[in-house]
Amino acid sequence: MSSATIPETVRRLLVSQPIELPIFHPVALKLQNMLSDYDFTVEEVANVANEDMSLASQMLRIANSPMYMGRSKVATIKEAVIRLGAQQVINLVIAASQASAHTSANPALDHYMKQLWLHSHGCALGAKWLAHSCGMRGVADETYLAALLHDVGKLYLLKSIERLVGAGVISSMFDDDLILEIFEAMHVEQGYRLMQHWNFPSMYCEVIRDHHSERWDSVNKMLGIVRFANLACRRIGLGMKHDPDLVLIETREAEILDLSENQIYELEAMLEDSRDADLLQG
Repeated sequence: MSSATIPETVRRLLVSQPIELPIFHPVALKLQNMLSDYDFTVEEVANVANEDMSLASQMLRIANSPMYMGRSKVATIKEAVIRLGAQQVINLVIAASQASAHTSANPALDHYMKQLWLHSHGCALGAKWLAHSCGMRGVADETYLAALLHDVGKLYLLKSIERLVGAGVISSMFDDDLILEIFEAMHVEQGYRLMQHWNFPSMYCEVIRDHHSERWDSVNKMLGIVRFANLACRRIGLGMKHDPDLVLIETREAEILDLSENQIYELEAMLEDSRDADLLQG
């Protein structure tokens, strides 16, 4: 099967793949739905987060990592909800579940999933930092989640390929060019499809749909931030793509966000720190 035919072949095969592939943890989805309905208490959020103890432990580990931790450690989920707020706790639950989802028994696919996690998590941390730096502190947590999930279509494609390889439908031979070709052809449409299926709010769906679009709504600052964080990750090689010659200050996103050279330098330093922290935890 040639690299020229695989993307279209995978596109056809995806029609038969279940949308419920292990992309989102049930606990994370339940919490996201609670937040969308604006009908919850601290106790309810804590109880739902504690439904899966391994996920709760992973969430607390992330909450207490150097990239998140405040002045003192968070000891319980309820304490995390009270201290951090429901949206940030839900972000941490989704981050914990996504970190766990980015694994495969297939060594080649596991490599791509690990690279994808480094990129998605770094992009999320960078987007949150940018939201604060650009005076959008009030939507920083939502911007974090939008960035964390902007490439969820890539994870879905990798999980689908893993399933098809396991079933003997397609070959297990992969290389970077082939995987990148599949991503280029399909990850936006599949990510947008996923988010709509799981009834995520439209602001997240729009970021996933437009994070690579040549024509995009420049008034949507959340989208601009995610796009810029994505470009910054690409410039420093946080993920599968590395474009060290990319001049970030000259991008349309930098112009719209009115970013300075110093802000970009600080963002890149923070992204490098996030890479080191993730590699140490991994």
